Amino acid sequence: PIKVYMHETNQIFEMSLEDYIKGVLAAEMPAEFDLEALKAQAVAARTYAVKNMVFFGGPGLASRPGADVSTDHRESQAWTSEAQAKQRWGPFKADDYWKKISQAVEGTRGLILTFSGEPINAVFHSTSGGQTASAREVWGFDYPYLQSVACQWDQKSPRYQETKEWALSDLESRLGADAGVMAAAQNGSSAIAQIIDHTASGRVAKVRVGNKTFTGAELREKLELRSTDFSVDVKGDKMIFHTTGYGHGVGLCQYGANGLAKEGRDFRQILTSLYTGVALKNVHGT
Repeated sequence: PIKVYMHETNQIFEMSLEDYIKGVLAAEMPAEFDLEALKAQAVAARTYAVKNMVFFGGPGLASRPGADVSTDHRESQAWTSEAQAKQRWGPFKADDYWKKISQAVEGTRGLILTFSGEPINAVFHSTSGGQTASAREVWGFDYPYLQSVACQWDQKSPRYQETKEWALSDLESRLGADAGVMAAAQNGSSAIAQIIDHTASGRVAKVRVGNKTFTGAELREKLELRSTDFSVDVKGDKMIFHTTGYGHGVGLCQYGANGLAKEGRDFRQILTSLYTGVALKNVHGT
């Protein structure tokens, strides 16, 4: 069993690993996705859980003593109960969707991703924008299985490309007065923002706004951008960001997985396309 901290009620519950994975799958991936994509996500979610479970030699959740994982997506993976998921899907789709979620979990029962025999850090994101990012370029440390790979199957994602506008006056409060955005604006638009450097997968590594330099990840967080793959324009008193993709870009790309599934790939092929050099292992020993 896995010990799950329920962040809404501040309690720890025990449930079977496979039941927990159903709740993660219902919360983390659209249920209308292809079954093989849902299976791939189930394996990634199970891997994440097993890597953290004390039962399997994992560290548990340091911030919640006694728990392996949390239902808060900022601490672990998102999770929803069957009742909550069905309410969200509505009466016409609820039973079919839950059946499909259950099928994806039961069809991959016990399977996790390993590298050199150990569970991997199976991170995932919504939409890569055509190329996933390596762990090194996003977090600064290297995992051999989290490399940048081409992922041209996610172009149908509703979040493939988006535009976000910020008023220059609001930027000043978000980025700090010392960024001098308004002063830079008076010197002409080209002085306000400049992308200085890109990562290997084409995301923004460093960007200057006003007279302050940020990493792409810092600016993404401060300005609530969809990803670090962006271009920037200044028009009048607005700064306009054009983003490609959604999420950190590392590991499993969910819309890419769905695109691969629609091309006829099974969950094993999807996982080995997006995680480099991984193998599947059954934690239930069967």
